[in-house]
Amino acid sequence: MSDKFDVIVIGAGPGGYVAAIRAAQLGLKTACVEKWVDDKGAPVLGGTCLNVGCIPSKALLESTHQFHKTQHADVHGIQTGDVTMDVKKMVARKDKIVGNLTGGITGLFKANGVTLLQGMGKLLANKQVQVTAADGTVSVYAAENVILASGSVPVEIPPAPLTEGLILDNAGALNIDETPKRLGVIGAGVIGLEMGSVWARLGTEVTVLEAMDEFLAMADADVAKEAAKIFKKQKLDIKLGARCTGTEINGKEITLKYTDAEGAKELVVDKLIVAVGRRPQTQGLLSDDSGVKLDERGFIFVDGQCRTEAPGVYAIGDSVRGPMLAHKASEEGIMVADIIAGHHAQMNYDVIPSIIYTHPELAWVGKTEKELKAEGVAIKVGKFPFAASGRAMAADDTDGFVKMIADEATDRILGVHMVGGIASELIAQAAIAMEFGSTAEDLQLTVFAHPTVSEAVHEAALAVDGHAIHMANRKKR
Repeated sequence: MSDKFDVIVIGAGPGGYVAAIRAAQLGLKTACVEKWVDDKGAPVLGGTCLNVGCIPSKALLESTHQFHKTQHADVHGIQTGDVTMDVKKMVARKDKIVGNLTGGITGLFKANGVTLLQGMGKLLANKQVQVTAADGTVSVYAAENVILASGSVPVEIPPAPLTEGLILDNAGALNIDETPKRLGVIGAGVIGLEMGSVWARLGTEVTVLEAMDEFLAMADADVAKEAAKIFKKQKLDIKLGARCTGTEINGKEITLKYTDAEGAKELVVDKLIVAVGRRPQTQGLLSDDSGVKLDERGFIFVDGQCRTEAPGVYAIGDSVRGPMLAHKASEEGIMVADIIAGHHAQMNYDVIPSIIYTHPELAWVGKTEKELKAEGVAIKVGKFPFAASGRAMAADDTDGFVKMIADEATDRILGVHMVGGIASELIAQAAIAMEFGSTAEDLQLTVFAHPTVSEAVHEAALAVDGHAIHMANRKKR
């Protein structure tokens, strides 16, 4: 095998493996470097998302949602009696799904002719890539182009050092195999809310500490307000302005110390999940003479098409600016592979959906009402509740709404924000519309099937101009 490649990708997460497959599809001789191995020394592909992030967490969320629905099936006239959850079996199902998907990437690499280089990748000068295998063997490969897709790792905090089986990061949280009586979560972001929801559905007393005074500051204010109300009903105890100051382990219990507006407090839990965010995994990725520069937080400097300051070297995903989202990383990988192959490619960073997979789900794309008002943009807003949707009523899933924001002058859709049972699926309709520069009127004139929950998107578009059919319209703003 020649040691020279057209493209070498460092990292086989959702950005890296997609970039490698796309590059190979375009006829480029491609290799992908991945350091992750399982307990048998076999390569593990898919990165954080597939192994300890997006996919396994959704498997647990789905299992516990089905458990919750079964418990409350009497609303449909279904009598179930006592319903129990076999947590170990739930975790085993999650592991099987992960195994199927990671094995699928291995098959896709083979089908597309991507060479897998197992070991720790490091970019050297002149687009040389050093790969250090698990046994310490070092190999160096040359490439015409290199794509850095090293991903991110959880942020750890000194007051709550990770302790096996007790104080956990996102990976450890996915392997809890018994329902804890009391669970603490530090951080009311995506991971904290999703993991908190998993165990709250199984009867765990869940307390979430959020250092910020504002709940879900990154979301539209209406979404955050509605979500807070719903989570309270679901018995998620979310404490804002609560900062962890220390932890003590006493046998199988953890005493969590924190401060809030009232002063110093303590909370005793059986498990503690630290979910305060993630940081780029760039330590050890670059030699001093690689030509690639990092900012003070460890992110790689790139331009709008993911080029670094080193010619022929690109960086994508969690290690560069922008939201740390798997789909953002994948699309950057495709864009970069296309550019390397000589095609014209550009990614629209203004239309990237964000989703929190609680139930109901929270989803949004584009700008919030607060952001647009701060920019001085004159807007008009339409909002439609799922409580007025016949299909949502039939599904007994009426929490939430669809909110659409359009430019007052041009009618162009600037943002769509949702709380709802299948908001993660509906948000794609908004993203497609915005990608094609749709106006609210474009959606008003679109025929939506009846009865569907998608009609809420249609009605929200109508409501932008005070024309919603199935609710009383607000006065136009």
